[in-house]
Amino acid sequence: MKILVTGTAGFIGYHLLSYLLKRGDEVVGLDCINDYYDIRVKYGRLNRSGIDENKIEYAKLVESTKDSNYKFIQLNLEDKEGLEKLFKEQKFDKVCNLAAQAGVRYSLTNPDAYIQSNIVGFLNLLECCRHYDIKHLAYASSSSVYGLNKSQPFSTSDDVSHPISLYAASKKSNELMAHTYSHLFGIPTTGLRFFTVYGPWGRPDMALFLFTKAILEDRAIDVFNYGNMQRDFTYIDDIVEGVVRVIDSPPKGVKEEQMNPSNSTAPYKIYNIGNNNPVKLMDFIEAIEKRIGKVAKKNMLPLQAGDVPSTYADVNDLIEDLDYKPQTPIQEGVDKFIDWYIDFFGIKL
Repeated sequence: MKILVTGTAGFIGYHLLSYLLKRGDEVVGLDCINDYYDIRVKYGRLNRSGIDENKIEYAKLVESTKDSNYKFIQLNLEDKEGLEKLFKEQKFDKVCNLAAQAGVRYSLTNPDAYIQSNIVGFLNLLECCRHYDIKHLAYASSSSVYGLNKSQPFSTSDDVSHPISLYAASKKSNELMAHTYSHLFGIPTTGLRFFTVYGPWGRPDMALFLFTKAILEDRAIDVFNYGNMQRDFTYIDDIVEGVVRVIDSPPKGVKEEQMNPSNSTAPYKIYNIGNNNPVKLMDFIEAIEKRIGKVAKKNMLPLQAGDVPSTYADVNDLIEDLDYKPQTPIQEGVDKFIDWYIDFFGIKL
């Protein structure tokens, strides 16, 4: 099977790529390699997958030195002409879109980036899937779409009409756009609402990375909502296993009387992928402190605009349809991240 994975210089994309190559798939990875966060981490991921940063040239395929089944291209999803050329030449079977402008707080100050990447770029991807006979498009949505929803655990059958950040609104827009293309053109599409993903090679703008760095440098960490936050932290390996099962299982549509917000008579489906076990922020910090062997200095701050106090994934659909449920314990996942962090940055405890 030949799969296009967008966002392979990113956190989830890098890990998904590694999984697919190990099982023998042919993969083309795509990323724009923007500087939203430290590009050393992005180039580090690319290097680990056999892509020499010195050979990267915009819109040119680079072959991996570690796996003959992998090629990488630097390309913006907003580049419609470049994207169409890639689809025409490579003849993909399936697509997994993990490329996006990420971050809730960044969307408050840089809204244009979200419209260009997450809306215009996603439309270009849908058009290519339409015209080049793609058998399944799986794409990253986000738990952020639940917005002002007070019902927990968050269910894919819940109404999500009240997002509270442009990032969340862009992800909900992706789900609506995907449904339209599934309905009009019969393209199987599956949206994946990820819940606070963490683990080795994680994003430097996420809490685990920021907290670990600050504690090791003896700086205070910012604890929002005065520590009264809960997050359904989900370990990266659990996320990837769920994504792969989804890629392998294109939706077929349901009868009209079976429809709810997570499915359709069209070949369209939405899944939550979360640990189904929310963790208090202070307990999360304690797990980091335990591994590092050092108590964090804490700046206790109010809830930030665009943030929600709690997330909690209902994964019943994932269990029923794909026989899968994430389950990595928080301490185990945190330990693995910190072990990677210490090794990557050459730190001695």
